[in-house]
Amino acid sequence: MLAAFTFNTAENLPVGLLEIISESLRVSVSAVGLLVTGYGVTVAVTSLPLAHVMRAVPRRHVLTGLLAALVVSSLVAALAASYWLLLGSRLLTALAQALFWAVMGPVAVGLFAPEVRGRVVGALSVAGSLALVLGVPAGTWLGRQTDWQVPVATLAGLGLVSLVTIAVLLPTSRPEEERAAYGSSPDARRFGIVLAAGTLSATGAFAGFTYITKFLGDVSGFPPGTVTVLFVVFGVGCLVGVSITGVLLDRFPYGAPATAVATQAVGMLGLYAAGTDPVAAVVFLVLMGGALGPVFMTTQNAMLHCAPGRTDMALAANSGAYNAGIAAGAALGGLVLSLDNVRGAFLAGGLLTIGACAVLLGGRLLTGSVARTGS
Repeated sequence: MLAAFTFNTAENLPVGLLEIISESLRVSVSAVGLLVTGYGVTVAVTSLPLAHVMRAVPRRHVLTGLLAALVVSSLVAALAASYWLLLGSRLLTALAQALFWAVMGPVAVGLFAPEVRGRVVGALSVAGSLALVLGVPAGTWLGRQTDWQVPVATLAGLGLVSLVTIAVLLPTSRPEEERAAYGSSPDARRFGIVLAAGTLSATGAFAGFTYITKFLGDVSGFPPGTVTVLFVVFGVGCLVGVSITGVLLDRFPYGAPATAVATQAVGMLGLYAAGTDPVAAVVFLVLMGGALGPVFMTTQNAMLHCAPGRTDMALAANSGAYNAGIAAGAALGGLVLSLDNVRGAFLAGGLLTIGACAVLLGGRLLTGSVARTGS
């Protein structure tokens, strides 16, 4: 959980420090923005290849190596005197995170009985969500009080604690011998359905969320100071969403993804339709926040069930596809913004999310039809 919190904080911390890093390194704000965009693209492209290359290495060794890379890259970033050195260190962190999400899930849930594995996935997701609610705001405050290098160096300390803990306490075993190495109910069709729905949902979510600041200011009429508070509200909604979903995930593993995606669709289309009213905007913003974390969380949990082969490969594919959706969504939202307005970005995102719901529903109907035909 600490490692998940640290990686997610590292990924998103530059968002809160854009202007400070820009002034310190004498580069444009858009160039600093590439520290986040390049990070996501790296995770999307390398997740599956890295998981394949490292498939035979004991997970304890892999995790300690990944956390060592996080510690080193964070220290290099904190000492970076040039933009390119900072960018290089960020890409090293991204490479570590790409494999971390594929390996972490099977290792963690494999330590527990199958009937509580959903709660384990929920705990890990809560830790990841805390990065947005606590890690990034705290890092931003610390960076503004001191310098941007201080919170970056702090991440190295958190990573070191995780590294030592895992190196000392985690058992060493061959990856294929771990209890969650393979899906509990292998199903290639469901794997493809969940992967497609998750990608569509991520594309839809980030077509709007990337430009949420502009929406809340231009459409809902909130002043800049209030928008900052609403970001915290959004993060709290995400935290509450993953907490509730984690409790119910073991009981409703198949219905949870559809519920999360449908909630996201309601939030996005509600913002499009009623976002000019401040109260309605807050309500639908919370709904969207309450769904964003659970969507990824429930698809990751589904991979542990339906993976047609190794779960680490399935989780790597899901993480890569989700991050590709993030990049595609940001690009789509930008295109809609240039052709129409920021409300149009939320309409496009909401429609894509409805498409994700249709994929999940169609998959359930197809599975039921096949089962009846087979019987």
